Amino acid sequence: MAVPGPGYAITARVEAPASATAAGDLAVAVGRVGGVMTAFDVVESRAEAIIVDISCNALSERHAEEITEALDALDGVRVRNVSDRTFLVHLGGKIEVTPKVGLRTREDLSRAYTPGVARVCQAIARRPDDARSLTIKRNTVAVVTDGSAVLGLGNLGAAAAMPVMEGKAALFKRFAGVDAWPVALDTQDTEEIIRTVEVMAPAYGGINLEDIAAPRCFEIEARLRESLDVPVFHDDQHGTAVVVLGALRNALRVVGKRAEDCRIVVCGVGAAGSAIIRLLLPLEPAELLAVDVEGIIHRDRPGLHDSLRWVAEQTNREGLTGDVHDALPGADVFIGVSAPNLLHAEDVKAMTDDAIVFALANPDPEIDPGVAQHHAAVVATGRSDYPNQINNVLAFPGIFRGLLDAQARGITDAMLLAASAAIADVVTEPNPLFIVPSVFDATVSPAVAAAVRRVSEDERAASGAASVQEALDVGSASADGAVRAEDT
Repeated sequence: MAVPGPGYAITARVEAPASATAAGDLAVAVGRVGGVMTAFDVVESRAEAIIVDISCNALSERHAEEITEALDALDGVRVRNVSDRTFLVHLGGKIEVTPKVGLRTREDLSRAYTPGVARVCQAIARRPDDARSLTIKRNTVAVVTDGSAVLGLGNLGAAAAMPVMEGKAALFKRFAGVDAWPVALDTQDTEEIIRTVEVMAPAYGGINLEDIAAPRCFEIEARLRESLDVPVFHDDQHGTAVVVLGALRNALRVVGKRAEDCRIVVCGVGAAGSAIIRLLLPLEPAELLAVDVEGIIHRDRPGLHDSLRWVAEQTNREGLTGDVHDALPGADVFIGVSAPNLLHAEDVKAMTDDAIVFALANPDPEIDPGVAQHHAAVVATGRSDYPNQINNVLAFPGIFRGLLDAQARGITDAMLLAASAAIADVVTEPNPLFIVPSVFDATVSPAVAAAVRRVSEDERAASGAASVQEALDVGSASADGAVRAEDT
């Protein structure tokens, strides 16, 4: 199933005899061990030898070593050195701070820094909300992690999580013009994380929680949403859920089904699975089953954590028991955010006609997509080397762009649903191999941002109208009381 990809790309500098067959021999050696050559650059050519840089994709670190060994084994060939192209990208980090204003003269310095900056400080002290327009708070997001659930690699710690957080910050800038900064916390204590984010929040217009393990992530997000006046968004939960729901809207269009007529199975009830279920509930599916490592979740299952108890109350109306294989017969939709290679061809065959399979475990899905395609009408994965990639980058940059533009104080399910619909609507004519837009589609982020901003502004207007009405009601009640007092 796996194919060599750029995640394990190498460049080998090779010295080879100068001959008519040298280039061909090198290319054949790479291909013989399953490498995919992507570039062949002649660095130096002499009468007796050539020096070339050979770039190729591999399956793994060990596979990259096999490619190097195959080159080195050729007669007269010497591999001088090998560069891992992924590590080269990360040398010195992937982001930097660049001033937005020129600092070329003493006048520039006087306005940007002392003494002029003091006036701005005093203005914000008088009106703290002006920080949203007079500081980086207007366009800056903190990408916060404790390193407890890094990608699918587990608890690697704060330092090892930094490359992911840097990458996230780079994506924020590339796709939505949002300035984001990694905040890796060297603690996995819930109370300490919450307090740390609270005390640093004044500098940011939004908080993006990332790679924090469940179930702690649920409490951390919920309590920060209550205590802060900026949006708090856990991308592993809500980013995934938004893109899944957008893809599902189009997949249902392709197969001609309605969500309210479907039996949907969600496998994996951690951060992503719980959020997916939350956004599926407003669609009112005919049946919604949740499955974790211990089987189908039901109300009578002992030892349920609070987050799983909520899932049990919202799903499985019939009280089914068993494992994922028992849940799939007759299902219209399978959404997997769990573990690799859980399903077999027979499981998909047991689903209904025109079934939809989202096998999103990364890097290896719950079922080989090629196998699933033989029995399902629409198949999606989290991988870039198959059609229909469910990728969070379709969601979080645009969502935060909209929140920042609206100067939102929080985030609601209505905003997330609007974001999912915006992603779906970018694909005007979905088909089995095209239910979500490309991550490089320049129309996605603006569409998501506009949808989120519109809902935020509508909710603010509705809240303002309700506050005015409440004030009027209070005033009316006070007047009535005064009249009654005069009557007595």
